Amino acid sequence: MKVDLRQVVRAAVGPLIRQEKEEAQGVLTVTGVLPSPIEEPRPNLPSPMAPEGIAQARADIVRDLCRRVRYLLTLKGRPPFRLAGIEMFERLTEVQDCLTRLIDKQSDPQLVILQQGLSTALQTTRSEYFPLCQAANWLHQIANCLDPENKPIRSGAQVQQELEQVLAQADTASQDHPQLHGFFETIQRTTDHYAPGLFHSYDIPGLPRTNNGCESGFRDLNRRLLRTTGQKGLTRRILLREGAWELLPHPLSVQATIQALSTVATRDFILERQRVIQHRNRFRLHSRSAKQSQAQLNRLEQNWANLSLGSP
Repeated sequence: MKVDLRQVVRAAVGPLIRQEKEEAQGVLTVTGVLPSPIEEPRPNLPSPMAPEGIAQARADIVRDLCRRVRYLLTLKGRPPFRLAGIEMFERLTEVQDCLTRLIDKQSDPQLVILQQGLSTALQTTRSEYFPLCQAANWLHQIANCLDPENKPIRSGAQVQQELEQVLAQADTASQDHPQLHGFFETIQRTTDHYAPGLFHSYDIPGLPRTNNGCESGFRDLNRRLLRTTGQKGLTRRILLREGAWELLPHPLSVQATIQALSTVATRDFILERQRVIQHRNRFRLHSRSAKQSQAQLNRLEQNWANLSLGSP
């Protein structure tokens, strides 16, 4: 579903979301060795805002929304609970709803194209979304059934009986839907595979259900090491977001950092900070948090409404 949705969105609005101001060499490295141009600060606009300022502010909002859509097409999942297709559909739906409200306040040709393209793409995958949500809900029900936290003490037989009830309900709900029934059969087959060793831990107080706790400790250690030494698969993303500063030798202490920076001219330091800030602004809407992304869209809506009020 993720692949299909991504292909349909790119086919519908690909030329629009790929439009980006061409940047001079050095912007994506942000080292200062190849200085990138600094955007000139915009003059303070009078109140009410001048038409040129309103047009530029609207263009910035359109650009941010295009960047948001472009970012959402890169989402990757972590099965079984974090499914990228479902997440992409829901986040794109939020953007589409936001676009509809923006157009209601003040129409814009690019927003209309983006909204119509997303609407078409989401409509083509809507039939896949609801069965997948149902199957994902079954997985959460099974996980909740097996989780002993915040539940009364249960024997292995009781947990097994509760799990069988969840599976029986899923079986009944999937009978009239071939795709759902295929999902259920996979879940049932996996459950049967684990069943022989799944319920013993509930009969022995204090016995961990699995060794996942120990394994997560090793994973946390590896994650910290990879984060500091160059995480596989994230190196490109880190370089794009943070710049090639990550490749340069770093001072080993705060005092060494202060001493190194004290030899840099104040103006050069300020300009380099502006380059970094300017560069990081490209990734402001790159968030997987539903709460944070909704707050960002709400701010864009509020800014758009204020611009509409200030229009002549």
